[in-house]
Amino acid sequence: MSQTNSDITRFAEENRLSGAVRHGNTLYLAGQVADDPSLDTEGQTADILRQIDALLAEAGTDKTRLLSVQIFMTDISEIDSMNRAWDAWLDHAHKPARATVEARLVNAEWSVEITAIAAI
Repeated sequence: MSQTNSDITRFAEENRLSGAVRHGNTLYLAGQVADDPSLDTEGQTADILRQIDALLAEAGTDKTRLLSVQIFMTDISEIDSMNRAWDAWLDHAHKPARATVEARLVNAEWSVEITAIAAI
């Protein structure tokens, strides 16, 4: 935990953003990308989901409390690869609302970016 301002707590602060922000009983995750962009789409997705688990835990929640997830992919034809990692990670009894779109990401080496909102 890095910074608290009354009812707002910021986690994993970086130069331009916080990795997550808690307001009340809701946690907003910034877009997460793979630490190793040389991984394939499935590998990048698994790496991002590991990071999401860590941010959720730091804020006192977990993936069963996810409310909404947005997935951005540079090539939507790779959705099966992304879904393999997603399906292996997902708690199927607690599925969040989800949107998946094709988009150009800031770094051309990344193939996936995921952001989410969770309950605390």
